[in-house]
Order: sequence, then structure tokens, then C-alpha cells
Amino acid sequence: MSALITPELVALDTELGTEPATVIRHLAELIVAAGRATGVDGLYADALAREAKTATGIPGGLAIPHCRSTAVLEPTLALARLSTPVDFGSKDGPADLIFFIAAPDGADQEHLKILAKLARSLMKKDFTAALRSAATSAEIVDLVSNVVAPAPATVGADTTNAGTGASVAPVAGAQRLVAVTACPTGIAHTYMAADALVAAAKAAGIDLQVETQGSAGLTPLDPAVIAAASAVIFAVDVDVRGRERFAGLPVINAPVKRGIDDPERLIAEALAAAANPDARRVSGGTTTSDATEKNEHLGQKVKRALLTGVSYMIPFVAGGGLLIALGFLLGGYEITQIADTVVLQNSLTNLPEGGIAIYLGAVFFKIGALSMGFLVPALAGYISFAIADRPGIAPGFVAGAVAGFMGAGFLGGIVGGLLAGVVAAGIGRISVPRWLRSLMPVVIIPLVASIVASGLMFIALGGPIASLTVALNSWLNGMTGASAVILGMILGLMMAFDLGGPVNKVAYAFAVAGLGAASLTNQAPWQIMAAVMAAGMVPPLAMALATVLDRRLFSLAERENGKAAWLLGASFISEGAIPFAAADVFRVIPASMLGAAVTGALSMAWEVTSKAPHGGIFVFFAIDNFLLFVLSIVIGTLVSAFAVVGLKRYAVRKPKAAVTEAVNETAYATV
Repeated sequence: MSALITPELVALDTELGTEPATVIRHLAELIVAAGRATGVDGLYADALAREAKTATGIPGGLAIPHCRSTAVLEPTLALARLSTPVDFGSKDGPADLIFFIAAPDGADQEHLKILAKLARSLMKKDFTAALRSAATSAEIVDLVSNVVAPAPATVGADTTNAGTGASVAPVAGAQRLVAVTACPTGIAHTYMAADALVAAAKAAGIDLQVETQGSAGLTPLDPAVIAAASAVIFAVDVDVRGRERFAGLPVINAPVKRGIDDPERLIAEALAAAANPDARRVSGGTTTSDATEKNEHLGQKVKRALLTGVSYMIPFVAGGGLLIALGFLLGGYEITQIADTVVLQNSLTNLPEGGIAIYLGAVFFKIGALSMGFLVPALAGYISFAIADRPGIAPGFVAGAVAGFMGAGFLGGIVGGLLAGVVAAGIGRISVPRWLRSLMPVVIIPLVASIVASGLMFIALGGPIASLTVALNSWLNGMTGASAVILGMILGLMMAFDLGGPVNKVAYAFAVAGLGAASLTNQAPWQIMAAVMAAGMVPPLAMALATVLDRRLFSLAERENGKAAWLLGASFISEGAIPFAAADVFRVIPASMLGAAVTGALSMAWEVTSKAPHGGIFVFFAIDNFLLFVLSIVIGTLVSAFAVVGLKRYAVRKPKAAVTEAVNETAYATV
């Protein structure tokens, strides 16, 4: 096996421009000049293509551009120590040590293991410090050679990280996590992310086992290790091989580079997900359903199904609502009466009376209205999917369409989705001959479940639910004065109660479900939407303000989260307050609820309306009485901020150990 690096492949203290491309080009030229690749252009193009997928800069002033290429004749490392650092996309600034790893397209496993070993060594500060202080190219070559071909390990030496995976020695009583790392080429980032996660877990006292799915081979995690884990981290840029092995585990998905740049935060997010029963979990067909249902009560199953339906429904509503708002902005409120005629009879070359604004307004409004038309079918379809997996999607959508047709609305979609899911799941458990099994998920289950669920909606359930929906809408339309203020207060309390959890989602779903029935003569749904959005913006904005009012009451991590919470709150992302609630739930949540209730009540009292279901202050064009909308948010934010500061100052503090443990979980966020 020839040497991985030779002196002619090293460029010391040289000036190679200010762009990564010029550095990579120079190193590719060194490799070709050394007879290790057939052409500069091919190698250079492959390296740039890899660079375009993920920046290769890593913390510590390092960069590791790498690729597999048909131009490469043998695995090679070229190194440049730059006199003027170049920005390769690392969060901590430019890099002065550039390692270009070039592997043949069909490199053998032994060579790939050596390259992986080199990549892992770059995470060791003493190694990179020695490279920076080396006086000659020969010294560089010796340092690298000693790393990739070290002396044989002595008996009893620690070989925990010697294989393709990585792990932390188990700590008695420690929480257990597992992780998978993988990058497109499987040469560098895969192994560096694994080692960074291992180091972060060790520092936190966590038992972590990592499976590296790289070019050097795959050693799967022991099934017993996976079964004992509380959560899994997928730090990958490619599909996870054998993903179904982790079905049912709370999961944190992240790019592989984040495993290198921010491993501590990933560990914290995984721990928070492990403690959250509503965290996203690894799907795995029927395996996932079985894994989650075994330990779920009926109420938990229903809640999970409803939250799944709402989560999948929201994109239809958010996009559709914003498009409708844009339609109103361009075409005025009268666009509702002429949109169908305009989009069918006019075009960009045949504009209607009123010109391009009316035409585009009609187009936007119609696209939005059609998107909103999927609200109930999507809700029902994905509720059914949460219960019965893929065979439940079609009967759920059909039952939802029936509910919409009969005027049963949001409530009908929930009932239809639950019915379709239960029926589909029940049919799926029936034992049938082998020749019939392949027809079950694509023909039999959708057919029978659609007939049963939709039939019941037509024959028995749709009418009563439609009557209830009409009564509810009439009640909302008739609300004025004190009753409207009370409703706004209740919605505000719900939005802040669990910051993106089930109660928050119920309030939000209630608001968006009514948007389709809103009009100039029925503005109650728009008022409810404005109250919900304004109240949901208060918790993160209040926590951000509180970190400014009294910095001493918050940890460094919370103060940093506070900076991001300004934008999250302004964008109507309630989850921006979760890091604060995770650290101090009994003071943050009550304070947040107080301010959100005030904002919801004020918004309803001032009859603020929002025709957009999301976007916060950035959809100002869709909000009437925008100044009052902002004022209600400002007042609620001040109330919550002063409340949380007061509670932190004067309420009984938690023991220091408990506070420290909670702060470690501040990275938790929902989707």
C-alpha cells in the first residue's frame, strides 16, 4: 500500500486566494502532478460538487474538502497550510489547515478505513496543533503517517472507538442514546460527526452508541442497545440504512455537519425528545404503529392521531390562507365573486377589467381557496393514517370529503378520520390467505373502509354533526362584547399552555378551520384567527424581553435563546419559548399564559381580524387594524415579561442541581 501523503502533496504557509474553489483547484493540481490522478478538471469538478452539498469547514480552523472521483488513481491526501485563511463555511470562521481527501470511485475497504481514521484524528487538538507548528513538509508527512498507521495497540488498551462505530463507555444509571452518522461520500464527515457526538455525550455523562454508515464499512448497532435507548439522533445527509430498526424511538434529524459543529445541542435535543411523549418518532410501517400502541392508552392514541392530522393539515391551510390574503390584497374583497370567471375566461394576454392586479388577485385567491378545500379531507386522511398507516389514507380522505360535502366541517373531518382509521386498522388485522395479502393494502382495505366510514357519515353521523357545526358558527357569529373577550382570553390561555403541544394545536386548528366560512358579513372567524396568532406570539417575545430586563436571572444558554426568540415570536412560532419553559416550567408557563390571555382578550375586544393563518407581523397586509394587533401583542408581552421576572426574583427557587439539569434541556423544540 503506497503512502497516503508525500512531501510534494503539502503546501506550507502559502497564499491561495480568498475562495474555497481556488484552494481546491491548487490541491487538485498537486495530486495530478504527483501522478495520483489523471486530470485536474475531473477531480476539481467532483470536489466542487461535493462542496456544494455541504460546506466542509469545521470548527478549529479546519476544512476537509473531499470526494470520490474516477479521476483518482489511488487514495490521496493533499494538505495546504494557508498564510491567509479562507472561509469554508465553518461557524467559527475561516480555515488555515485544508485537507483535501481524494478517493478512487471504487476504493478498497482498507484504504477507506485509513481515510476515516485520518478524518477522526482531525478532531484531536494536539494533532492539529502539531500540524500548525511543523517546520517542513516532511514533518507533516510523518505526523499524518503516524496517525493513519500507528503502532500496534498494547494489551488492555482502550479500543472503544477503534471500529467503524463510536461509543461512550456505559455510565451506571446514565440515560442511553443511540445515533447514526452518514455523509454523501462516507469518508470524512461521517466519522468526525460520530466522534464529536461521542465527546459531547461523555462530557454530559450520557451513554451514547454511534453507528457510522460510511465508506469504511458498517457495523450495525446491537438490537439490544437500540431497544435500551431513550432516543436516536440521525446526523445524516443521506438515507439511513436499516431505519426501521429504530422504529418508535424519539428522533432528532440533523445534517451530518451539525453533528460536528454543534454536538452538545444535538445531545440536549435528544434528551428533551426522550422526555416528551409527543416528540417526533422514527416511522417504520406497521412496526412503528405496533411499537407506539403497545404502551398507549385509548386517550393517548386518539391524541396522537388528532395531532398527526392537524400537523399534516397545517401546510394546506397556511399556504392557502396566505394566498387568499394575497388575492384580497391585489383584487379587493369583491374578488370572491368574480374569481372563477376571471381565471377561466382571462389570461396574461387577455386581462380583465382592472388589469393585472385583478387577474393575479383572482389566480391567488382561487389557488388559496382550492388549497383550503383540502383542510377537512387532509385532516381526516392523516388522522386515519396515524391509526392504520398507509391503507388508512384513502378512506380517511374520502370520509373527510364526505364531511365537507355534508357541511359537517372540522368536527365531521375528525369523526370521519377516526372512523376510517379504526375500520382500516381492524380490517388489516384479519388473517387472509397469502394470495390475497398483496391486495389488502391497495384494494380491499381502502374499498371496505371507505364504504363503512363514508357510509356511516352519509347515513347516520353527517347530518347531526352538520347541525352542530351550524349551531357553533351561529354562536360565534353572535358573539360580541364580553363573550368575545372571554373567548379570546380562553384561546390565549390555550396557545400558551403547552407552546406547540396538543392544547396549543387544538386552539390553532379551531381557528384555521373557520377561515373557509369567513366573509365580509361574517368576520368572527377572522377575529378568532387574529386572537390566536397574536396570543401565540406573546410567549417567545416575552421571554426575549425578560432576558433583556434582567440578564442575571437567565443562564448564558437562555440569553442566547432569547436573541432568537425575538424573530421566532414575530413570526408566530410559539415554540421559541420552549427552551425557557423546559428550564423553569412552573414560572415560565403561568407567566406566558397570563400575557397571552391578555393579548387574546384585547384582540377580540378591538375586533382585529386576520385573513392569514400564519406569519405573524410579516403578513401585515392580511390583518385589519394592524396597529391594534401590534398593540395587543406589546401589552401581552410586557405582562408576561414582567411576570416571569417577578416570579424568578421572588418565587421559591429550585435547587441548583435541578436548575442545572433543566438548563441542559433548553434546546428542545417541536415541529
